[in-house]
Amino acid sequence: MKHPGVLIISHGSPDDAWIRLVDDAVAELKLPTGIPVEASFLEDDGDRSIQGGIDRLEAAGVTDLVVIPLFVSSGSTHIDEISYALGVKPEPELPTDLAPFRIGEGVAVHFGRPVDDDPVIAHMVWDKVRGLSRDPDREAVVLVGHGSGHDGFRQRWEAGMASLAASVQAISGVAAADYGLLRTDTVRSKVAEWSGRGYEVIVAPLFLSAGYFTKQVIPSRLEGLEYRYSGEALLPHPRLADWIQEQISNIMER
Repeated sequence: MKHPGVLIISHGSPDDAWIRLVDDAVAELKLPTGIPVEASFLEDDGDRSIQGGIDRLEAAGVTDLVVIPLFVSSGSTHIDEISYALGVKPEPELPTDLAPFRIGEGVAVHFGRPVDDDPVIAHMVWDKVRGLSRDPDREAVVLVGHGSGHDGFRQRWEAGMASLAASVQAISGVAAADYGLLRTDTVRSKVAEWSGRGYEVIVAPLFLSAGYFTKQVIPSRLEGLEYRYSGEALLPHPRLADWIQEQISNIMER
């Protein structure tokens, strides 16, 4: 790569605290001198938009856009539409209102991968719930993700969550680990199943930042069941910067 620049894309939120969590993680990156970084948000149509990030990187002389999609799963429909809008794929798998981005002639796009089942993320998940653990031999961790109702996307969610759950079990030493998805309404049944089998259930939300889903949706779906839950999302956590940096290095070493 001649003049690489990094574009980190996440969903975004109207909550400034959500944005700060991502910005704080990006600020921890240790990249070679001269490589510019922009954190952009899908939900922002202003200064922090994806197009705004692209424009600033190109103005800095970038010839290679190293794009890191900061999303939980490759089953997210946002991964599909963003990769299409960046010109990484010729057509989206699902209809989208996201128009193709303006990218300068001669600027190459190198698209990374989302979180899925990365080992660094498995450590982060366990770090967030380890304080709830009392007797690992009698505990089951149930990961909770958003999921997707679209065929093809749902299977990607399921594959990534199953693999991540296995990694969390190996790291933590708990007796079992499983997952449930909000979109396919399997969260309550999974928690009830493991509780009914005599396990103490620890619920671990797989969301980038705490918000509506972690504070309201998950507790409401589990009302009346016995489980342990702190509601802590992945951020803040010092190792997210490690994950981002690893993705950048993998792309630049191709």
